[in-house]
Amino acid sequence: MSMASSFGNLIKVTIFGQSHSEAVGVTIDGLPAGFAVDMEKLQRFMDRRAPGQGRYSTPRKEADVPEFISGLADGKTCGAPLTALIRNTNVRSSDYDAMRDVPRPGHADYTAHVKYGGNEDVSGGGHFSGRLTAPLCVAGGIAIQYLEAAGVLIKAHAVEIGGRHDNFAEAIEEAMAAGDSVGGIIECEITGAPAGLGEPMFDSLESRLAQAVFSIPAVKGIEFGRGFDAARIRGSENNDEFYMEDGGVKTRTNNCGGILGGISDGMPITFRAAFKPTPSISIEQNSISYKDGADAKLAVKGRHDPCVALRAVPVVEAAAALVILDLMQEDRGRKWI
Repeated sequence: MSMASSFGNLIKVTIFGQSHSEAVGVTIDGLPAGFAVDMEKLQRFMDRRAPGQGRYSTPRKEADVPEFISGLADGKTCGAPLTALIRNTNVRSSDYDAMRDVPRPGHADYTAHVKYGGNEDVSGGGHFSGRLTAPLCVAGGIAIQYLEAAGVLIKAHAVEIGGRHDNFAEAIEEAMAAGDSVGGIIECEITGAPAGLGEPMFDSLESRLAQAVFSIPAVKGIEFGRGFDAARIRGSENNDEFYMEDGGVKTRTNNCGGILGGISDGMPITFRAAFKPTPSISIEQNSISYKDGADAKLAVKGRHDPCVALRAVPVVEAAAALVILDLMQEDRGRKWI
């Protein structure tokens, strides 16, 4: 059984590697040729996600500098698949020895063990690790540059951490003191995207964005525009009324999040993603032993973020950028990129 680690239609992205393998990486096929990738800008984007930066990030230190081995010529995309590697240089696989027999609650250890018959890479979570968001950010960081050249901007930020809308640090500190963790909610806004992106039914703009965002480890929910709150109000409150401005169609509100019938309406595309608390906590938990076929106890060791949502902000931007770039390439009859 292979792992489905590819995404996209015209812009095809494939993520490879494991948390503690020699490297993780990405191959991007379908990028328009002749685009000069700003490597300094890309590295600044990567640095926002990189581990080992401050008290609320895992102490695992990785430079996260992408090494491009194909797809570029004289600094520009050349039409060939673009492949980048990110070396894993600071691994401690011994921290995961116990997980070979006792799966961690909240992680993919058990389900991976069932699906792959015990052949999965346990160290650091293997291919299920948040480490795989580093190559995702390589692809997304490049997609962001293409989109910015077309006038499309993507910005995300945390709006809630540990159930709080402010004092994020306090929420995290309290959890850390208890050997625990917290989750959070990230809001993303896409401006400048044209009306007409997406298809009805199964290939809607929401469907495409949700598929990409749910592929980020720890995401457990997504809502667009006013989201679940729209179920609590009346149609007269929820409907976004149209008006004309400078020859273009606008809406006075944006409760739909810039999407109607699965298709962008030209207003800002907005969504929020909910991240669960980091499942790796030092508090002793109940689990099972594969070997003994009995209940067992487990206290997770190793280096982990007390809140994964903080470092996930650029990851959300990356996932959204890949979807929008792919859809703009698909947009029939209009050349955007």
